[in-house]
Amino acid sequence: MLDHSSSPPPSGDPLTDMLRGLRLDGVEYGRCRLAEPWGLHFCGQQGPRFHFIAERACWLRKPSGEWEELQPGDAVLLPRGSDHALASRPDVPIHAFARNACTAICENVFDYGSAGDGEGSVLFSGVMRFNLDGPHPLLRMMPEAMRAHELMADDPTIAPMLDAMVCEVSMDRVGAGGIAARLADVLAAKIIRSWVEHGCGDATGWLAAVRNPDLGRVLAAIHLQPERDWSVPALAAIMGASRSRFAEVFAAKLGQTPARYVAEVRMQLARRWLQQDRARIAAVAERLGYDSEASFSRAFKRIIGVAPSGVRGGDAAARRQRIT
Repeated sequence: MLDHSSSPPPSGDPLTDMLRGLRLDGVEYGRCRLAEPWGLHFCGQQGPRFHFIAERACWLRKPSGEWEELQPGDAVLLPRGSDHALASRPDVPIHAFARNACTAICENVFDYGSAGDGEGSVLFSGVMRFNLDGPHPLLRMMPEAMRAHELMADDPTIAPMLDAMVCEVSMDRVGAGGIAARLADVLAAKIIRSWVEHGCGDATGWLAAVRNPDLGRVLAAIHLQPERDWSVPALAAIMGASRSRFAEVFAAKLGQTPARYVAEVRMQLARRWLQQDRARIAAVAERLGYDSEASFSRAFKRIIGVAPSGVRGGDAAARRQRIT
């Protein structure tokens, strides 16, 4: 539950208020030394994936299939963990990236050793996790790949962080793995913040609704307190409009009723509690104010498409997945 006694006052910008609680954590990181020619395929996953190129340029095959060159010292974040590949050149054979044998550097950081002989690239990759679900509108809006170098002009602190990453990833100093992992966490968050602060690349749809002076306050309230059982009159009061006028504007801008939107946000929150926190179904139902586990389960299945028990039990394999 949210602790409103310690919450900072609203900024006046609904999007900024919503992003205050955004958190991105590294689940596992690994370092690879790769001799040319090399090509690695990374299967799609539920959470974000991060790559840092410490030495020698390489190429990224985006989820769209387009190839883009990455320079040494560049970092790329794939916020939805979409299927992609990295290679020394676009024309080399691509092989599935397998963890196989690895050596633990420190907690959640591993060294996957070397592939081939001679000089090559040093890659530092990570599996990450948002405290937002994949269907969240903000995540759906993000580009398939976000490069640090493209955002450096907007955030002067990114360049020195990239330099520090090069030093930590390329050397075997005491604690280097842990420091590199923490830098990666902060760098990925900075990439997202810089993207958001400079327009998000989109001014339509959900983002336009958030930035609408009237609807923005409503959406911020829903996302800041998703566990609250919002009523249409309560939301209309935030907008300062009648129920009918509020419902009309909301549906016109977002393409769905306020009740449906609130239900989707609440059920995505419930899914995160079930999957990530391993909360009991009855506890989630009570937390969201449902009279019974059965009524919550019906609402959950109507929105998510599967029963809560399927979501809670079916995530075991995903939790065991590391960098594969």
